Formats: sequence, C-alpha cells, structure tokens
Amino acid sequence: MKLDSRIKELVAIGASVTANCQPCLQYHMDKAFESGADESEITEAVEVGKMVRKGAASKMDKFASGLNAAVPSGVSESKDGCGCS
Repeated sequence: MKLDSRIKELVAIGASVTANCQPCLQYHMDKAFESGADESEITEAVEVGKMVRKGAASKMDKFASGLNAAVPSGVSESKDGCGCS
C-alpha cells in the first residue's frame, strides 16, 4: 500500500507534535489542508502526537529518576554533552 500525500502529512503532524517542533507542525498542517485533510483529521493527528509524546516523556522521567548520579566505571564522560546546551 502506498500512502497518499494527505496521510503522509497527517503522520508528519503527529511526528511534529511528538518532536515539539512548532515550525514543522505549522508547515505540515498547511500541507495537510492542501492535500485534502479536514480539521477533524488534523485534530486527531495532533492528539495522537500528544499521546506518543506523553508516553515517551513518562518513560524518560522514570528512566532518569532511576539513574545513579555517579558515572559507572568504564564509561567516559563527554565534555561536549549532547549539544542541548
């Protein structure tokens, strides 16, 4: 089955919400409307993205809460971090 542009844009809307990317969300919402999606489909895609983001955040919070502040032996600390700061 090949996904049409409307479905691809709806998937991209959910992914944009999950990734917390406002410019992506606006872009893909505009493209979804252009591809024939209606307001209820876009709203549903946003809600799915929110559910995925909420679940992922919850799992990360649980994981982070269980971490030991000390770096395990054999693991080197990076001075550069991950690039988020």
